[in-house]
Amino acid sequence: MTPDAIEVQTLAQLSRGQEWRVQLCHDCPAHLLIWITRGQGLLQLDGQRRGLGAHNAIFIPAHALFSIDIGRQGIGHAVVIPEGTSLRLPQMPRHLRIRDVQVQTELTGLVEAAQREQQAKRSLSHDAIEGYAALMSVWLRRQIMQDEHIPPKRNAGARLSARFCQMVSDRFATGAPMAAYAQSLDVTPTHLTRAVKSATGKTAADILTERVVHEARDLLTTTEHSAQDIARHLGFGSAAYFTRYIQQHTGQLPSKLRKPKS
Repeated sequence: MTPDAIEVQTLAQLSRGQEWRVQLCHDCPAHLLIWITRGQGLLQLDGQRRGLGAHNAIFIPAHALFSIDIGRQGIGHAVVIPEGTSLRLPQMPRHLRIRDVQVQTELTGLVEAAQREQQAKRSLSHDAIEGYAALMSVWLRRQIMQDEHIPPKRNAGARLSARFCQMVSDRFATGAPMAAYAQSLDVTPTHLTRAVKSATGKTAADILTERVVHEARDLLTTTEHSAQDIARHLGFGSAAYFTRYIQQHTGQLPSKLRKPKS
């Protein structure tokens, strides 16, 4: 697949067989439309923790912080849509619980048809997949227009949690501590931690740590960059501190997290 192509992946492919890739808070450079067909678990999105189950559709805009834990029994697909797409997509993250069987079948059919095109690799398959993705975007926008999917108004704490999570997505590589985020949000660290914990079940520091660890593990497993370069990229003062940090939060040295050379 070319980098600017729409791609359908199973949830297993999305995690690449490494659960931390979806279970730690992170963000993607592409939009994701995730359709869960079996299983249950937890979703963190837009600064809130939510229960996740079968026939849930999740739209995650590019660069929106999220995590998904649906276990090995969970089945579903993710439609990966490049950020610069011409498709009309929602501006905000959305989590929809679809109860109408006909509506469920409609999205399942579109995802499976796009997947078949992708696997068949026929001529004009790129155009066909884009066509199916356009129909998925229509499906998504139709559901959002339904009264049952109008999101409830959030309290001040939930709004603060959402702002913090977006700020983490934007700034996690600066090396700034959680207290600096609180200052930028014009609240005390204690108030920020309380609000984020209430909305997500995690402290603000936990979420920041998860995002940094996810980036570090991704760079260690997908690039040849040295630990020193990765430490510098993530705002660590020294490679030694970076090594201690990774060992503390993963139980392993950075060198052990490297993908073995074939």
